[in-house]
Amino acid sequence: MAAVAGVAVALTVVALAGTEYEAARSTLRNQIDSALNDRARQLPPLGFQGNGPGGGPGDGDFHDNPPRNPFGDAAGIVQFISPKGAVVAAATGATRLPVDARAKALAASGSGRYLSDTHAKGVHLRVLTLGRGPAGAVQVARPLTEVDNALRQLLYVLLAVGGVGILVAALLGGIVARAALAPVSRFTRQTEALTANPDLSQRLVIEGQDELARLARSFNATLDALEQSAEAQRHLVADASHELRTPISSLRANIQVLQDADQLPEEDRASLRADIIAELDELTALVGDVVELARGAKPSDVVDDVRIDEIVRQLVERAERRGGDSVVFRATLQPTVVSGEPERISRAISNLIGNAHKWSPPGGTIEIELRDGAVSVRDHGPGFAEADLPHVFDRFYRADNARGMPGSGLGLAIVRQAAEAHGGSVSAANAPDGGAIVTVSFGPSVVVSDAE
Repeated sequence: MAAVAGVAVALTVVALAGTEYEAARSTLRNQIDSALNDRARQLPPLGFQGNGPGGGPGDGDFHDNPPRNPFGDAAGIVQFISPKGAVVAAATGATRLPVDARAKALAASGSGRYLSDTHAKGVHLRVLTLGRGPAGAVQVARPLTEVDNALRQLLYVLLAVGGVGILVAALLGGIVARAALAPVSRFTRQTEALTANPDLSQRLVIEGQDELARLARSFNATLDALEQSAEAQRHLVADASHELRTPISSLRANIQVLQDADQLPEEDRASLRADIIAELDELTALVGDVVELARGAKPSDVVDDVRIDEIVRQLVERAERRGGDSVVFRATLQPTVVSGEPERISRAISNLIGNAHKWSPPGGTIEIELRDGAVSVRDHGPGFAEADLPHVFDRFYRADNARGMPGSGLGLAIVRQAAEAHGGSVSAANAPDGGAIVTVSFGPSVVVSDAE
């Protein structure tokens, strides 16, 4: 930032100094040009006395006083050029001006004028060459020594002022840049400290309302989300380890008893083997549920168009085959398509149907409705206790009257996670005439016709 400020000021100073120098140079030289024109207008018709060879003008003296230097005083010097290009008259004691081809051509024509710079005997001169008809041309010259000295002094002043200005601008730019970047340095130190010591409970200090404050708030929000995610993972591991303890302990006890199976009656051995298989099934289901929950609610990168009505129909048919005649299923399905993961959607709806089947009385009815992209599953069981309604979708939550029943309390938690992964929602309520209603949606949906 300091370098950029210094360069910007340097460019500005150079531009201003160049403009100022050119303006002063133009003004001073215009004054010299005006003085030369005034001097030319004051000249007599010929401006000299005496006759040269052949009866023409000669090298006589001007009526003016002799000059005090080789190129005249402040009024300048004058010399005449014949049509043949020779200097025919000049001030007494004055050094003659060099005559170039352009001046000779103008003297030959006797008309025209132009201004030019020249050097003679190391002196910088400004020369006005003016045509005088048959007499040739006249040249009026004036030294530019004073102008050059003034411009040189002005250039020194501009260089000095510009250099000081650039230096001051660079110093001030460095001070301003250091002050402006101080919050950035503080922010960097804090983030480096968090990286070196990853304590998710720490937060950045927010000061002001500038962009850095917004960045700090955003960073803190990221830490909040990360802390919540880590806390949820810790709870999941802790709860899963607690839930796994019971079936593993039971399996261990049964296997220890099985070591002495020769001493048991056949009926007890068969019951023991059945218990082990049931506990293994329960353990497998629990591990599968924990793995599913560990996926989180992040949507998959690979999605497809999913016909929810077809998934519900297949799951109902499978439940009817497994449940026999104990429960009656009634499904009202509207052909619906959503964009998502078929397996995850199928798992969530299967959990809803399984939960309703678990709570339905023998011979009861489970009503399944798919309308406007939402799947509602209702049973005619005891319903939810009012104290349990806010927690039915929590992980490992089990109502008091469900603790003796199979299951780990993860089924409805998986339903909520699948819904959130698809941008949908879940809800649970008690039906007015008894039973529970659980509804899930999987984000935007499209109703299609059977032909589609």
